[in-house]
Amino acid sequence: MLFWILVAALTAAIAVILLYPLLRGAKAAENIRAGEAAVYRDQLRELDRDLDGGLITPEEADYARAEIGRRLIAVSADEPAETPKPARHHRFTEAFVLLLLPVLGLCLYLTTGRPDLPSQPLEARLENPGNDVAVLIVKAERHLAEKPDDGKGWDVLAPIYFRTMRVNDAQVAYRNAIRLLGPSPVRLDGLAETLMAVSDGVVTEEARQVLEQSLTLESDNPRARFYIALSMEQAGRPNEARQAFEALAKQSPADAPWLPLVNQHIALNGGAPAGANPAPGANPAAPGAGSAASGANSAAPGNPTQQDVAAAETMSAGDRQQMIRGMVESLDAKLSEDPNNFEGWMRLVRSYAVLNDKDRAAGALKRGLAAFPPPGEEGRQLLALARELGIATEGATQ
Repeated sequence: MLFWILVAALTAAIAVILLYPLLRGAKAAENIRAGEAAVYRDQLRELDRDLDGGLITPEEADYARAEIGRRLIAVSADEPAETPKPARHHRFTEAFVLLLLPVLGLCLYLTTGRPDLPSQPLEARLENPGNDVAVLIVKAERHLAEKPDDGKGWDVLAPIYFRTMRVNDAQVAYRNAIRLLGPSPVRLDGLAETLMAVSDGVVTEEARQVLEQSLTLESDNPRARFYIALSMEQAGRPNEARQAFEALAKQSPADAPWLPLVNQHIALNGGAPAGANPAPGANPAAPGAGSAASGANSAAPGNPTQQDVAAAETMSAGDRQQMIRGMVESLDAKLSEDPNNFEGWMRLVRSYAVLNDKDRAAGALKRGLAAFPPPGEEGRQLLALARELGIATEGATQ
């Protein structure tokens, strides 16, 4: 009942606002000439004051008084006698506002709304959040505000914060979970990724220390080993980075989902990708190289054909690099024609990053996000890849 009372009150208020200009009638037009005459009379009085005060001479006063008098006579002589216009009533418009507009609004609400749905305040929604992630987060936050020493609550909330891009909150949650439940590879890796997200993909010294602590608990942790190798690459130590990536590739299964990216970094640091028997110096920056390592279809747009691979084996390093750049540019052109290829955008951004062309990588990221906006899953994966590769994301979503 309260809802319908509020609806009626709002409808009446809007109707009054809309009808007021129609009901007040036609206002008589202001007499402009009368206003001009009043101004000239004020000027004559001001002229007398200036003369009495000695600010002007009598001759100047006579000349000014004559000019003002001439204008005043001209205005007074031209004043027409106007009769006020009778008020006009817009009966159709008034009827529309009073009757049809509320009826149309009510019909629209009854068609698209749910008048039978009972009110559900925040407390009730928190009791039964369903699949609403935002409500689940609020519920967890309220619980942790009352019981801040609940380590399991922080452990559950930390990755949710990270997935929803609340990286600062995720960092606090991971630290609390580690403090209350103790360090584990999953928690330490999550904290390290959060620290890297805060620093735009850079493996900071603090993140590296956290990863090394994770390796002491699980020596074959591929995620920690990858990021430590990445920190060596970012620090300008390509030989150490290559050896670390090669060691990770050797311990990884042939179908490991991270192996294509590891192969790219191996090639970026002057090594040969594992598991593909490439020619010396081969660079997996070519679109599809990573996909080939994981068994992807070589006929996918931008992937090298078997003839391309065979031709690359007989080329010099310079010719091979030129061939790879040509393949990357070909993929770029195909994506410009058909941007609805998510895997293609992922390969293109990786390829430009491996070729150390960060400007084109950032441009490819921006175009990819235009086709797959950040609110979607694909857009979030593109942003995560950019942070991982050290590509600036500022302005990419605009």
